[in-house]
Amino acid sequence: MSPAVLVLENGQRFTGVEFGARGQTLGEAVFCTAMTGYQETLTDPSYHRQIVVATAPQIGNTGWNREDGESHDPAAAPGDETGRIWVAGYAVRNPTRRVSNFRATTSLQDELVEQGIVGIAGIDTRTVVRVLREHGSMRAGIFSGDALAEPDELLERVRTQPSMAGADLAGEVSSPVDYVISPDGEPRFTVAAIDLGIKTNTPRMFAERGVRVHVLPASATLSDITALSPDGVFLSNGPGDPATADHAVELTRGVLGEDIPLFGICFGNQILGRALGRSTYKMKFGHRGINIPVIDHATGKVSITAQNHGFALEGSAGEEFDTDFGRARVSHVCANDGTVEGVELLSGRAFSVQYHPEAAAGPHDAAYLFDRFVAVMQGENA
Repeated sequence: MSPAVLVLENGQRFTGVEFGARGQTLGEAVFCTAMTGYQETLTDPSYHRQIVVATAPQIGNTGWNREDGESHDPAAAPGDETGRIWVAGYAVRNPTRRVSNFRATTSLQDELVEQGIVGIAGIDTRTVVRVLREHGSMRAGIFSGDALAEPDELLERVRTQPSMAGADLAGEVSSPVDYVISPDGEPRFTVAAIDLGIKTNTPRMFAERGVRVHVLPASATLSDITALSPDGVFLSNGPGDPATADHAVELTRGVLGEDIPLFGICFGNQILGRALGRSTYKMKFGHRGINIPVIDHATGKVSITAQNHGFALEGSAGEEFDTDFGRARVSHVCANDGTVEGVELLSGRAFSVQYHPEAAAGPHDAAYLFDRFVAVMQGENA
């Protein structure tokens, strides 16, 4: 196997072997604590422009299949959810040599090569994670083959790439066209979902509850939404700095002004928070994994959640504040560090969470939030 090197912005280097495609990739180095669900992680549009370091020591056991991809391609054949890989690069300790799953259609290694994703294997990912936890997520690069060069040159390439702070990326991952996911049988409700980087399983979760979902591009306008006469609006997950998402914020304010029920997750939580007057900030190393505990302030219930975010809303547990649309509060916080994990209007007409209740991959503790949104669309104060 040919050599490869991971170079961090602070000058630290980790030498291993190439994994996936050969060449160069640049992005923000982050770590994911999930032990399973790597296909869903790699195809999550929220990871756009990020080099993911896997904390689980062995990756690739279950191969790659055509069912678990989380980046929807409207042009794909029915039932083909292979998924575009959105991560900029992948760093692992020990890639498995043998695929052991009846659903696998290829190996992770072969899929990385097929999609041109540059990775590295054979490095001490535990050490890399400790560096990122101590110093924070930082710009990085993976280099192999002809992209290898002198250390100073590689470090210069890493340091001259743009930072994730100030990055406006939702438009780069959003579907350029609208599409519809319908339930079996007659729809009970219609939801307009703004695709800021939506995952495939989210419309499915709505469809299971009898909801027809019109997925609209990130560039959608309020008139595009109202033309559908939706029963509710959904703000999806997505990549980048929420401080740059002014269009999405103004769109959300328009939806709130029309008093249409609204539900947001992840990036959508930050967008709703900004629409309610809150500010955002870049976290030191973020939350990425499927094992992160969140406390519901109203009930004290703890849910184990799937998360992927490097930015967060300002606020504290249970904090109430005035907005242009009525009184609001911080509804959820992370049990580990107190980070804001949800906001809501006290009227119950709009709420959002920072985590991923669609659970792809991840635990199903938060699936009830889809039922809560359906209840709001039914006119109940959920």
